[in-house]
Amino acid sequence: MPTHLRFRRRSFLGLLFLFTLSTSALYFIYSAPGIVNEYVFMVQARGIQIRENVKNIGAQVLEQVVRGAYSINGTDYSYDFNFSESDALPTTYLPEGFTYLPSQVCPERLPTMKGRLEVNMSEISLEEVERSLLEGKPNIVPGGYWKPTDCLPRWKVAILVPFRNRHEHLPILLRHLVPVLQKQRLQFAFYIIEQAGTEPFNRAMLFNVGYKEAMKDLNWDCLIFHDVDHLMENDRNYYGCTDMPRHFAVKLDKYSYMLPYNEFFGGVSGLMVKQFKKINGFPNAFWGWGGEDDDLWNRVQFANYTVSRPHGDLGRYMSIPHHHRGEVQFLGRCLLAPQHCSFITPS
Repeated sequence: MPTHLRFRRRSFLGLLFLFTLSTSALYFIYSAPGIVNEYVFMVQARGIQIRENVKNIGAQVLEQVVRGAYSINGTDYSYDFNFSESDALPTTYLPEGFTYLPSQVCPERLPTMKGRLEVNMSEISLEEVERSLLEGKPNIVPGGYWKPTDCLPRWKVAILVPFRNRHEHLPILLRHLVPVLQKQRLQFAFYIIEQAGTEPFNRAMLFNVGYKEAMKDLNWDCLIFHDVDHLMENDRNYYGCTDMPRHFAVKLDKYSYMLPYNEFFGGVSGLMVKQFKKINGFPNAFWGWGGEDDDLWNRVQFANYTVSRPHGDLGRYMSIPHHHRGEVQFLGRCLLAPQHCSFITPS
């Protein structure tokens, strides 16, 4: 066989291999975005952590230089380089045995809020959870509605959960979250918004629908946008309307308990109803996985709101493992929100 024909054949086979590899990778990204983005977000979070560590090392070196200069003069530098404003946040909770009257507004820092929670991910049927909640004391009203009777609820909170094909996750979430909200003495109700059909999942549109339906029931103070597979690890992560807009799920186990990027607003977030109205809700254009939370972040910033986050480890969450492939990737999100495209997300 002539030499030039061998080269052409090798080039053709090489190009065919590269084409097959690239199309396979693109299909995997499209059909299983959760796995891909979990890895990408974890790498980004590691990058942020490395940069923060470098900053801390620089601050420590600066501190040693400054303190050394002061010690030469026989004086001491009083500024604490390790102090941050978050260290000054109040952490006092009411003592055991604290009493209040039914006519008084419920406190935000109750003694029943102990902190770290045991997270039970064992599967349970929805019927078992419903029976347990309806028979328990204080019992929850059918439909997922509850309010305290020993004090006046400080906040009325609607929990909106977008849903499709997660039948094993929903009862786990309800079993875990309902007792926490009762301990926080919030008036609350759950709205499970299920998407029918086979079209790509539109999480944002479901939240908008949930908001419309929830406001028909009650004049809620604020809305919690809650993924069905996110379980909080600390009951002091208060779901009341204080400090909203608020991003609750700051540290997720599958991202090594690090924030994937500074503008990350996914998992569990909350807004006052008046804030949600001002930003015109979620976008409806995001079909499939990804992008709607970043667009919501942009809307919040455009309205001149500042997003708050829980202090320290209060914002830790565990993610229930998926036993099936997630929703397909929304390929148009890079056109609608290019600055927050998942695979080139700024950090």
